[in-house]
Amino acid sequence: MNTKLVSSIEAATRSRLRMVTVDTLLQEVARLLSSTQISLVVVCDQAGVMVGVVTKTNLVRQIGHCKGTASTSTAAEMMTRDVTFCRATDCLTEVLSMMQTRGFVHVPVIDAEGRPSGVVNARDALRELVAEGQYEEALLRDYVMGVGYR
Repeated sequence: MNTKLVSSIEAATRSRLRMVTVDTLLQEVARLLSSTQISLVVVCDQAGVMVGVVTKTNLVRQIGHCKGTASTSTAAEMMTRDVTFCRATDCLTEVLSMMQTRGFVHVPVIDAEGRPSGVVNARDALRELVAEGQYEEALLRDYVMGVGYR
């Protein structure tokens, strides 16, 4: 049974975290989103609390709606405000299930104060859960075969 927490992939979640403020211009958000493995940027207020996210889809939609004024758009204008998030203490299996149900590839991780601490990527979560399953399988196989008990 997988009991891994989101915190078990903390290094990966931290490496994917990109943050901007509500007044960050579209060009800067686009630059961050153009990085490999980054599809979500967390938008924070002046206190560092998450107030929304900008995805590549949000960015494309904003550019499509702007008629030559896209360069003056800010993160606040294109962000998704009702954000689904998780916490480091959440069960990784449950987070992955929620991501699958809602069709998410990335979900922000926030602390008790609402400050972002990382971004869970479905691939990282799956990799961790598969590794745990393989380890458990090896332990059971060794136990049944009597390896290490002679």
